[in-house]
Amino acid sequence: MADVLLKGVRKAFGEFEILRNINLEIADGEFVVFVGPSGCGKSTLLRVIAGLEDITSGDLFIGGTRMNDVAPSERGVAMVFQSYALYPHMNLYDNMAFGLKLAKVPKPEIDTAVQHAAKILHIDHLLERKPKALSGGQRQRVAIGRAIVRKPKVFLFDEPLSNLDAALRVRMRIEFSKLHDELKTTMIYVTHDQVEAMTLAEKIVVMSLGNIEQIGPPLELYHHPRNLFVAGFIGSPKMNFIEGEIAEVGPPAVLAMPGGAKIRAAVDASGAKPGDKVTLGIRPEHFAEQPMAENSLKAKVLLVEPMGEATLVYMDTPGSKDGLTVRMGPDTQVADGDEVSVGLPEKACHLFAADGKAYRRLIAPAQVRTHVSLGAMAGS
Repeated sequence: MADVLLKGVRKAFGEFEILRNINLEIADGEFVVFVGPSGCGKSTLLRVIAGLEDITSGDLFIGGTRMNDVAPSERGVAMVFQSYALYPHMNLYDNMAFGLKLAKVPKPEIDTAVQHAAKILHIDHLLERKPKALSGGQRQRVAIGRAIVRKPKVFLFDEPLSNLDAALRVRMRIEFSKLHDELKTTMIYVTHDQVEAMTLAEKIVVMSLGNIEQIGPPLELYHHPRNLFVAGFIGSPKMNFIEGEIAEVGPPAVLAMPGGAKIRAAVDASGAKPGDKVTLGIRPEHFAEQPMAENSLKAKVLLVEPMGEATLVYMDTPGSKDGLTVRMGPDTQVADGDEVSVGLPEKACHLFAADGKAYRRLIAPAQVRTHVSLGAMAGS
């Protein structure tokens, strides 16, 4: 068994607390991604699991064994870093075999392990080459292969794709998914890129300022974020936020918006009362596909950004500090300066209290919409 359990784990450097009361269970064979902005503590948490950082307080268990005082080499983990850290004077075979040679593993076992790992990673035809003759993606595969040959209980990946270009990152995400399917080993992956988190993870751990904000499957976090931070971090482009206040508790809740509009939201706001300040949230792709007579906001188009398969339209509307981002079809005809009306289906709306906590949604959107149609306002 290679389950990982953290109970009340804290990490501090002097008075500066990096990790705060981390409680987390990772099942055997699970692919878990730690995600969050720079400085949130995700890499420190990974290093704590690896044994590269001491635990200030709390307990870490791997496979049921307490690991607080166990040396990194004895924990049954293998870590792949952002930098490849390959030996430039060695070919791929020797780079992957080096650790096993130091451990005095018999040569036939080393050869079997290296050939097996190379075949899994599709680099078995490159074993005689040196790192300088490889692409970035091939070098990263060698670094992963060096971890595979150790047959660890847990793989730890610290932003392994950060040095690759965008197209190669996409291809390597596919390779990571295939690798997990092949090995069926517990994998913990750190990234600041929420797209990587959404596409790779079976379970995402969202972190902020040393705290775990929410844990769950990607779509659960996407459709049911626990708070404003998670709602704004998960999703690209990020969720739109508009300030308002409760007009009727409902359900559905009715919100009074700064521009005078009334918006219904299919949420359970039973803990609120009329007049409470709230934040309405809606994702760029969830605006109405057709103009709506009700549940709509007036907005002014600031910028139209064609993306090929879709068009992002940036707008200004009262109450939205950062404006609106609306994902539309590729052939949209709106232009900078247009006055438009955007529809907000009540089942697509999120609602957050003044303290940032989300009200429970009554119904999640049945599907993710990929474009909208905006209604031009009279006189525009």
